[in-house]
Amino acid sequence: MGGGSVGILAVILVALHFGSLEKMVQLVRSARPAWLVGALFVQAGTYIRAAFVWLQALNRAGHPLPLRVLVPLGVAKVFTDQVLPSGGISGTMLVVRGLIRRHVPAEIAMAAMLVGLVSYDIAYLIVVLASARMLWLQQRLDLPLSIGVSIFVVVTVAVPAAVLGLKKWGKRRPIAWVSKCLGVTTLLRELTDAPTDLLHSPRLLLQTVGLQFCIFVLDAFTLWLAFNAIGEVPPLWALFVSFAIASMVATIGPISVGLGTFEAASVGMLSLLGVSVEAALAGTLLLRGLTFRLPMLPGIWLARREIRRSQPNRTDMRTWTNLLPILALGQACFVSQSTGPCKSTVDCRANLPT
Repeated sequence: MGGGSVGILAVILVALHFGSLEKMVQLVRSARPAWLVGALFVQAGTYIRAAFVWLQALNRAGHPLPLRVLVPLGVAKVFTDQVLPSGGISGTMLVVRGLIRRHVPAEIAMAAMLVGLVSYDIAYLIVVLASARMLWLQQRLDLPLSIGVSIFVVVTVAVPAAVLGLKKWGKRRPIAWVSKCLGVTTLLRELTDAPTDLLHSPRLLLQTVGLQFCIFVLDAFTLWLAFNAIGEVPPLWALFVSFAIASMVATIGPISVGLGTFEAASVGMLSLLGVSVEAALAGTLLLRGLTFRLPMLPGIWLARREIRRSQPNRTDMRTWTNLLPILALGQACFVSQSTGPCKSTVDCRANLPT
C-alpha cells in the first residue's frame, strides 16, 4: 500500500474515532445521484475554463486553436500531474508538446505556458489569502494555520520566480551544462526563446487570473453539491475556505498529489467550522472521487495518445521514452483498484497491458 493510500486510511480511522462508521457509510450510500450528476457538469466546466486560459494566451499571440482541441489536453494534463507529481510541471510540458505538435511555434507554446503558470499562482494566492482573511474575521486563524499560509506564499511565489529565472539566465554555462546532463536542453532553449510580451499585457493577465479563480470557485461549488447529495449543507463560505486551506496543505505537504493530506485538512477545517465529522468525511471523499479518480479514466487514454503522437527531439528522447512505461504503470495501478489497492510496484506491473 502506497503512502497516499496509508494517508487516506489514517484520515478515515482518525475521523471515525471521533464519529460513527455507520452514519458515515449511510451518508455516502444515500447520496442522491441528481446532485452528483450536477457536480460532474460543474467539474466539466473547470476543464473548459482551464482550456480558455490557454485559448486566451494563444489568441493574444496570434496562434489560436479551437476549444475542442484544448479541452482534451487539459484532461491529459490533470492525469499526468497525478502520475508524475512535479508541482504541475510534467502536465504542463505535456500540454506544451501537444501545442507544438499542433503547429504552434515552440516559443509561443512556452509563452502560453508562462501565462498559465503565473495566472494560476496569482489566483491561488488570492484564494488562500482571502480564505485566511475569512478565518481571521471568524477568529479561527490560529498560529499553525498562519505558519502554513506563510509557507504557501513563499512556495507559490518561488515556483514562477524560478521558471522566469531559468528563462532569463538559462543560457549561462552552469545552467546549460545541468540541462544537458538532464537531457532537457531543447526544452530550456524553447523556454529562454519564449517572448514575455504576453506577461506584459494587463488585460490578458486579468482575463486568465479570472478564469483560474473561477476554477477554484467551481471546485468549491462541487464540494457544496457533494454535501447536498448527502443531505447536509454547510454555508458556502465555509466550504470555500475548507477547500482552499485543504488545497494549500496538499500543495505544501510531503505526500505526492496530496493524497491523505487533502482529506485530513478538509475534514479538519470542516469540523472546525461546525460540520459533523461523518458528514465532513463523506463530502470530502465524494469530492475526491469527482475531482481526482474520475479524470484518470479519460486521462490515461489522452495522455498516452499525446505522448505516442509526439515526435520529440533527440536531446529530449530520454524524458519522453520514460513517460510511456510510467503512464502504463499508472494505468495498471488504476485498473487494480477494482480488485484492491496495489501493495507494491510489482503488484501493479502484473496488471500492465500487453
